[in-house]
Amino acid sequence: STIKKKKNNNKKKKKKKQKKTAGPHAPGPPQLFGFGLFSNSCKIEYEYLLRHQIDMAYSEFSLSRVREVFSLVLEEPKSLFVDILPTIASDYLLTSLDENLALATAINTEKARSEMVITPMLLEVRRQLNYDIGFFSGTEFNIDPTQGLTGYCDYILSAIRDSYEVRSPVLMLVEAKNENIKSGLGQCAAEMIAAQMLNTKDGLVEQAVYGCVTTGTDWKFLKLCDRTLQIDQRDYFINEVSLLLSILLLPFQQKILA
Repeated sequence: STIKKKKNNNKKKKKKKQKKTAGPHAPGPPQLFGFGLFSNSCKIEYEYLLRHQIDMAYSEFSLSRVREVFSLVLEEPKSLFVDILPTIASDYLLTSLDENLALATAINTEKARSEMVITPMLLEVRRQLNYDIGFFSGTEFNIDPTQGLTGYCDYILSAIRDSYEVRSPVLMLVEAKNENIKSGLGQCAAEMIAAQMLNTKDGLVEQAVYGCVTTGTDWKFLKLCDRTLQIDQRDYFINEVSLLLSILLLPFQQKILA
């Protein structure tokens, strides 16, 4: 009888252990963003991601995370674009903005700002360059899933006129979610890193990559050279159309001069 009691007690203990490990407070997989992918202290968690093929995406990067993961040096110059001259906008763009800007801000949705403000601005850049650049919207851009560089990009402007494949990306533009410019900086920086990797693979090692986070009315610009990420302290606004156009055109004009 004493032996039976011991066996029953052992069974009860095993059941309790199983309940603890299988209960709602059981330890789950490591948190996706609570670690640096390349730090020694987080090696186990990173290996877990690789084994289970859990990939980060551009939209899941914060600015601090992208800086840590890719060992970026952050700089905040007062202005990335000193002594830049304004560009005359086409009547087509001015008419489009005149008719739709107030409506887009009144509707106040990301879709409205995208269709009525951001897209016309970027298509004007293409028009100014005689349609000799690539324009991509909502395009899948998977460069390195193991480092989280995967997902869809809001807008990509490339230096090579190609409608079917992203080659030589020069400008990565992110539409700010909930009109929060700051929250989009990490995503934009991650996309810029991916663009830089693609350019390096194609032999374009020295090519700078530009980035922008915008609400449509508010525009914040970034520049990536090697591992230095510059974030312009100044914000630019849609009522500065001629200046905005000059900034958006600058990366392509620099490439032509090079």
